[in-house]
Amino acid sequence: MLLDELVSAAEAVASTRSRLAKIETLAQLLRRLAGESPEEVATAVGLLVAKPRQGRVGVGWRGLAHARGGMAPAELPSLTVGEFDAFLDRLALTSGTGSGAARAELLGGFMRRATEREQRFIVGVLLGEIRTGALEGVLADAIAAAGGRPLALVRRAAMLAGDLGETARIAVTGNEDELSAVGLVVGRPVLPMLAGSAKTPAEALASTGEASVEFKLDGARIQVHRAGGDVRVFTRSLADITHRVPEVVAVVRTLPVRDVILDGETLTLDEGGAPRPFQETMSRFGAEGAREAVLRPWFFDLLHVDGRDLLDEPLAVRRAELARLAPDHMVPGEVTADPAAAERVSREALASGHEGIVVKAIGSAYAAGRRGSSWIKVKPVHTYDLVVLAAEWGYGRRRGWLSNLHLGAYDPTGEFGEPGGFVMVGKTFKGLTDEILRWQTEHFPSIEARRDEHAVYLEPVTVVEIALDGVQRSSRYPGGIALRFARVKRYREDKRPDDADTIQTLRALLRE
Repeated sequence: MLLDELVSAAEAVASTRSRLAKIETLAQLLRRLAGESPEEVATAVGLLVAKPRQGRVGVGWRGLAHARGGMAPAELPSLTVGEFDAFLDRLALTSGTGSGAARAELLGGFMRRATEREQRFIVGVLLGEIRTGALEGVLADAIAAAGGRPLALVRRAAMLAGDLGETARIAVTGNEDELSAVGLVVGRPVLPMLAGSAKTPAEALASTGEASVEFKLDGARIQVHRAGGDVRVFTRSLADITHRVPEVVAVVRTLPVRDVILDGETLTLDEGGAPRPFQETMSRFGAEGAREAVLRPWFFDLLHVDGRDLLDEPLAVRRAELARLAPDHMVPGEVTADPAAAERVSREALASGHEGIVVKAIGSAYAAGRRGSSWIKVKPVHTYDLVVLAAEWGYGRRRGWLSNLHLGAYDPTGEFGEPGGFVMVGKTFKGLTDEILRWQTEHFPSIEARRDEHAVYLEPVTVVEIALDGVQRSSRYPGGIALRFARVKRYREDKRPDDADTIQTLRALLRE
């Protein structure tokens, strides 16, 4: 298939707010691929969500700007989806001495063959910043429609495969039995289960009933797979960071088990055993070279053990197995239906330097990739993950720095705009240290969508954790609310834009 056809579909999806129209456009594309180029189905889906199978290939904004600078685009489309995939393979394999120049030559040669709109699409894929409204939820619906498969079956397969492209290939070129056979595989990461929010432990327990009330650690989410002596560690976005966390690997190799999948957090501790600031954990988490700080793993769930899948088992069973295998590395907590006991655990967590608690229904299954009412986090300060939409140039002492942030909440259903888009809910410049201001000013131009004399408007890809005192009704923003006393706590490099809190979650605060 010509790459131009894929770009046309992406542009058509981006131009409509109708979820049904998006689904139909993508379903038609997938049907054509299945008939003409079935081997390209998985590749095409990966490109549409800017997650090619090759991952990041070592090309940044500056390299792309240089490759496009002064270069006349092709007049007529000739590139195919397969050629784009092969080009990404070549980029991924180019490493070592002189690799920068070699990548630049490859990139320049490929860009010269692309039309102007194909060039824009290629840049978006390489930077992971495609914004077509074709997020995973819309594509899952399109895959189900294209293959004539039950949507629930497609979603479960995508969650367990951790790969929407491969799920699409099976759904539209295979049969329903093949799709049903997609299951948990040790060594292949699955999408993590997510938590909702509540104001108090009592409120959370009212939703869950008897629950495991656990410390909410201020660390980085990890999923650890062990198959015999082979251990692999993945982030919440399913990136493989095994080589960066040898101490986590060492701990898991000591467990009395052959095959296992563990879900948990890792963080650095100070000399007294208290958690260090989140930024220090993330700095260590991303280190490629020498490491001074040591990461300690803590586990709160177990998805598989020695040939037995536990996803659909109740949490009580999974906790019992976890306690048997890794008692010294379990997240602290206790099972209770008593609000007073939950309050006590919350106080203990806060006194130990952690964020709060997570209340988990003791009979719940592990719903990979879903945010629901079975897991509910409780923090003493309202904090929400939002997406940065723009940054205004500062004045006074902050002149020359990008400062005041425009903040958006995720709108998965399109109730207030484009499905899978972001709804502006306020601005803030509070909580920005000089270090953060410097980072923003250096980084934000690399994800710039446009600018004017007052602000730089950004691709909505950066997640920031915001503390606030609540929301108030407002006609100024399309979601009908504005944040009250919002201040920046930290950037969340470990989260994707669609991990952000929803506009519906923030609007629910009006009732409180």
